[in-house]
Amino acid sequence: SLHLSAAYFHHLPSSGAFQLPSCQPIKHMVSLEKRGCPRCHSVETTICSGHCPTKDPVAKVLFHKLFQHVCVYGEVYYKTFQIPDCPPGIDPTVVYPVALSCHCGRCNMNTSDCTSHSLRPDFCLNDILNYS
Repeated sequence: SLHLSAAYFHHLPSSGAFQLPSCQPIKHMVSLEKRGCPRCHSVETTICSGHCPTKDPVAKVLFHKLFQHVCVYGEVYYKTFQIPDCPPGIDPTVVYPVALSCHCGRCNMNTSDCTSHSLRPDFCLNDILNYS
């Protein structure tokens, strides 16, 4: 039977070698939408974005989970916005996060889109549903 006491990793060059920005808060436009309201509204907020060092094991170990670190929120606060043109009876209030700090860590599916091909922050479902 094969036993490996340590996993060996190949490290990619630091982010400076690729000229990629490191994980940090950046200003970005996001779309806010609310079920029952006819339109989305874009606001500028601060999101977490950027490069995190990654590693890939040279020796694969069965049943060993390897987690790739991604740029995730550290500290956040929340802003409230009233979406215009919501019909009577629909609460137009939406709450969205503003990143105060970011770090490289495991993706939390409860607070982040952890897919490899995620939707852009300015994506608006209403734009597709009302497209004619």
